[in-house]
Amino acid sequence: MSSHYNNNNNDIEKNNARPQHIERRASGRGYAPPAIASPAPLGLFSFASTTLILSLFNAQARGISEPNAVVGMALFCGGLAQLLAGMWEFPKGNTFGATAFTSYGAFWLSWGIMHIPASGIRAAYADETMYLNAVGIYLITWTLVTFFFMIAALRKTNAFVVLFGLLTITFALLAGGDLAQNINATKAGGIFGVLTALVAYYIGLSDMLANEAAPVVRLPVGAYVARMA
Repeated sequence: MSSHYNNNNNDIEKNNARPQHIERRASGRGYAPPAIASPAPLGLFSFASTTLILSLFNAQARGISEPNAVVGMALFCGGLAQLLAGMWEFPKGNTFGATAFTSYGAFWLSWGIMHIPASGIRAAYADETMYLNAVGIYLITWTLVTFFFMIAALRKTNAFVVLFGLLTITFALLAGGDLAQNINATKAGGIFGVLTALVAYYIGLSDMLANEAAPVVRLPVGAYVARMA
């Protein structure tokens, strides 16, 4: 037998002893929570990519008028990936980011399910006009939610104010297009959606570069600086 097993009392003490990291966590002394990478670029790129594709379809680029090809992106990229980004923002203590990413992740998931024929959502309406009115109300709700985010962003960065301002206009135009059955309003919503996506790409790239040890460039976002009284 090796000397490691000579003393039974020592063995019992070792078996009963708690790992040091658990002890530190329980006592609060010297414990540092594990670092979490910034989920913002994932959420912003996922949002931007899905928004860009759908917005080009809404603007009828290349003669495309049906949005079905973006359903997969809406469910997995704009939906699931953004929802996960929102969940990861919670342990970082970022209420704004957690709420925004989770909300828009849920939006894209709901939008994607609405456009799956097997869901029966569209077929449940008596006619196309009733369906468009329902979607219009749905989009008006998201116009309000986005406007609230824009208000909260006023003390974040100028880039976020521009992002949520453009997105508010996008939702409003798309809602008007469905309620009034006005294709020009829908096309305008598509154009504003493209601008929204480009701004989201910019913010996402800025955040990703800011988290690099030696970024090739830094992209300003106009961070709000509180004035001393």
